[in-house]
Amino acid sequence: MDHDFEQDHEQGSGSRKPRKGIYILPNLFTLAALFGGFYAIVMAMNERFDMAAVGVFCAMVLDSLDGRVARMTNTQSAFGEQMDSLADMVSFGAAPALIAYEWALKGLGRWGWIAAFVYCACAALRLARFNVNTAVVDKRYFQGLPSPAAAALVTGFIWIMTEAEFTGPSQAWPMFAIALYAGLTMVTNVPFYSGKDVHFKKSVPFAVVVLIALAIAVINIHPPAVLFGLFVLYGLSGYALYFWRRFKGEHASVISTSTDEPDERGLHQ
Repeated sequence: MDHDFEQDHEQGSGSRKPRKGIYILPNLFTLAALFGGFYAIVMAMNERFDMAAVGVFCAMVLDSLDGRVARMTNTQSAFGEQMDSLADMVSFGAAPALIAYEWALKGLGRWGWIAAFVYCACAALRLARFNVNTAVVDKRYFQGLPSPAAAALVTGFIWIMTEAEFTGPSQAWPMFAIALYAGLTMVTNVPFYSGKDVHFKKSVPFAVVVLIALAIAVINIHPPAVLFGLFVLYGLSGYALYFWRRFKGEHASVISTSTDEPDERGLHQ
């Protein structure tokens, strides 16, 4: 018995492995993005739909930063990847669907339920597919519309209509169409430019800095209209690229949905 105690004591003191922690900096950005989605839902429950849209857009900015911060500080982790996906599901999946439903879709009865659920379900499917295809996807493109851009289409429309003093019920069918378009586009194989080939550590011409300043100034003219317009163009750009590739006879899809099927082995080279 004493011998067993000594062994346990030695194993507990001398050979104890250091505890694994989590990196605080990138996960702070992820938690902040999650709060943006939660804030948006709360604002929608209180019928502050303009602030709900702002919450989603803030979550989108924070979500774009957490991955870059992790790569720049070399603090990537499996925990961070899973945390990011869960936060995205709330901020860009559940939140836009609930906001759209509360603002306009509930007036359509079961059709409103269908549109909101299709969007939410497609966001979940898109995030799950993204997680399993990270090893074989072309980093320059997203496979399908990324969930933050889809959320920007849905909430951007709500934001601009609210600013123009249109009521939700009067825009129920346009909201229905946008929710379905954004949701279904997330689960297509249409390529959307990701911007991941842009390296912020490299020097850029002075003109690039001037263009960034001009872009910020243009957005400040009327943020709802400018941001929504930009994301409408982005939401259409993938289809333009897809059909252009098909017209040129090139392989239009960035990636297939699996690497395990025999018919798909040659599509990832």
